[in-house]
Amino acid sequence: MKYSKYLYLFFLLFSLQSCSDFLEQEPGTQTSIDELLQNKTGVLQALRGLYSSLEANVRPERFAVYADLQGGNIKFTPIATGSLRGQISTPSNVEQVYSFDDQALTSNFKIFYDESYDIINQANLILEYTPSLTDATVAEKNQIKAEALAIRAYTHFLLSLVYSQDYKYTADASHLGIVYSTVSIKAGIQYPARKTAAETYALLINDLQTALANYSDSSLLSGAAYSFFNQKNTKALLARVYLQKGDWANAYETANDVITNSGTALTSKENLLTEWAKPDLPISEVLLEFAIPTDSENNVSGSMSKVFGYNTDLSFEKYTASNDLINLYENNDLRKQLFLVKPLFTLVDGVQTYVNYSFTKKFQDNAGYVAFRLSEMYLIRAEAALQTNRADIAMADINTIRARANASLLTSTANLKEDIFLERRKELCFEGFLFFDIARNHKDVSRTDGCLANVCSLTYPSLKYVLPIPTFNTNLNPNLQQNDSY
Repeated sequence: MKYSKYLYLFFLLFSLQSCSDFLEQEPGTQTSIDELLQNKTGVLQALRGLYSSLEANVRPERFAVYADLQGGNIKFTPIATGSLRGQISTPSNVEQVYSFDDQALTSNFKIFYDESYDIINQANLILEYTPSLTDATVAEKNQIKAEALAIRAYTHFLLSLVYSQDYKYTADASHLGIVYSTVSIKAGIQYPARKTAAETYALLINDLQTALANYSDSSLLSGAAYSFFNQKNTKALLARVYLQKGDWANAYETANDVITNSGTALTSKENLLTEWAKPDLPISEVLLEFAIPTDSENNVSGSMSKVFGYNTDLSFEKYTASNDLINLYENNDLRKQLFLVKPLFTLVDGVQTYVNYSFTKKFQDNAGYVAFRLSEMYLIRAEAALQTNRADIAMADINTIRARANASLLTSTANLKEDIFLERRKELCFEGFLFFDIARNHKDVSRTDGCLANVCSLTYPSLKYVLPIPTFNTNLNPNLQQNDSY
């Protein structure tokens, strides 16, 4: 534990916080880098720490709710106790982004931006030291490289979703993407410019294809196999990247590969509700769920229930489902039963009353962050099939998901594009997709039920579909161009 803690602190020294700090620390820490990453044990400790950092970046409130909050799947609960009991307000951690008014100087997402590039820097250090290991086999070094590349690509991809307009915002994807970092800060201070969206996606795809070429049979880390990147969930990520890019042929082929060859099956209709209700294990169709943090006595110290959980009428979290989402489900749809409906004391126009709130059952107890599961692959394959003139295949895939949920089956392909969009909204709610799906489909944002924001709707295209780069970072790097309107 002391070694892991020291390693974590070491990596913090190399986060992208300030050039002056780095220059002061570099002479004194050079030996520590070489000592910590000179053998397989040290590199594997670093890789485990990398997964912990990644989990800690995507699970907490800001990123975990962002896409669903901005898109309209979420509304807020009232204050449970005290003199303000029953009042509803926007949580401070998302107050600016919720009103599409995030400020570069005080950005709600500065922590996410900084931590993301710290994770990327950690991955790059591992990639730089692993080839020189003398106590690891070629296969072991390739496996470490594959996982680090997948994490690097995944983190860059998330950054691109938040800070860059959708791929087809310009006809040739020549608009700003993100800074894509492929060398660690140990290599020297750099002031990189943002790549174009086209260049960003080319680098993402290259990292993922390289990772796929290097995987062995299993991770070298101990723990549940679904907690680590492997060939099948890296293909799932690649399918998602192709979808976001609008590369329909490759999106179809890659999603189909995962469905056909991953060895994972859709959770059955009979088990759908009980699988989501398991207190400590993920749903059976999971492809990647990051391990939640535990203390020295194996007690859970953080989970998705800290964002979406309900304990009692006096103890619950801030985020519940909007009726904009709930009203999309048919009454017989099993997914409508994946909400825990609770009447909570609420002030409505100054009147004390009880109002029903719908807490998702996906993320109660010790739930982890679900990065990928198989149903998404069916939805990707369906959308890609439709875009490549195979509407019959697309409808069949949507009906597979609807049949599993006990929803009525589609009988016409007339409105299939909208059907796919709505099926994604229902099936993948609270898993971080809606706002990015809205942008990718060049749709408008419309938030009705429970909207407290100054701005409850956006018309595409809008400069507010992306967040500002934090001022600290643009001040630090003179080549880092700010997003328009900020």
